[in-house]
Amino acid sequence: MAGSLRITQIKSTIGHIARNRATIKALGLHGIGSSVEVVDNDATRGMARQVRFLVTVEEVTSAATGGRTRDVEEKA
Repeated sequence: MAGSLRITQIKSTIGHIARNRATIKALGLHGIGSSVEVVDNDATRGMARQVRFLVTVEEVTSAATGGRTRDVEEKA
């Protein structure tokens, strides 16, 4: 599981349970069409699987991102 994942929100969270809305927010997505690149690990894959009906997931190689990946971190 090297590289990163590009996760794009394709559906709204309106009408979905709070757990799904919280997962979308934790992934860093802010609305339909928003996209983030996250580190490919078991945690982020599990989060994407939890809301698979709201997002699309693509594997991204480091060459496609120019060697740059962004880890989702908490803001202090």
